Amino acid sequence: MDLYFDPVPLLDDARGAFLGQWPDRKWLNVPGPFYGAATDNCGTGRIHAPGLVLYEADHFTEYVYRQPRTPEELQQLVDAAEAEAFSGYGCDGDTHWTPSAVREWWRDRGRIREYLANRRADWEADDAKAGQGVAAAALKYAAYLDGELASHLRVYLFWLEQRCPPTVADRLPHL
Repeated sequence: MDLYFDPVPLLDDARGAFLGQWPDRKWLNVPGPFYGAATDNCGTGRIHAPGLVLYEADHFTEYVYRQPRTPEELQQLVDAAEAEAFSGYGCDGDTHWTPSAVREWWRDRGRIREYLANRRADWEADDAKAGQGVAAAALKYAAYLDGELASHLRVYLFWLEQRCPPTVADRLPHL
C-alpha cells in the first residue's frame, strides 16, 4: 500500500509562491493539495518539475498532473511555482477537495484521457520548438490515469476522511 506523503506542512516560507485561487483551477489537475490555476504561458513549469507539471494545449498554461510524493518532488514543484510569473499555483486543495469531489473527478477521467489523445499532435509540434517533452509527458499522464493513480487517490481519500495517513492495517475507501 502507498503511504500518504503530506507535503503542505513542509512548505514553510515557500507557501508565498502559491497564490492560485481554487475557482481558477484547471480541470486537468489531479486531486491533491497542489494545482495550477491562473498560470502564465511562459512554459517554465516543466523545466523545474517535469514529472509533475504539464501544459494545457490551448493556452499553454500549467497544471499539476501528479502530486509530489517525496521532499525532492515537492522542491521541484516549489521551484516551478516560484518561476511562475503570475503566482498561479495553489496549495490549498486539501481544503477544497472532498471525497465526493474526488470520486466525481475519477468518474470523469475519460474526459482527460480523450483530451490528452486529441492534443497529441499539438504537443508534438510544440516539442519540436521548445523541446520540453510535453507529448511524452501527456502519454505518462494517460498511463498514470490507467495505472497507479487509482491507488494514490484511494490513499488520498483516506487522508481526506481521516486527516491522517493510512497504515497497512487500514482499509482504504473505494473510488
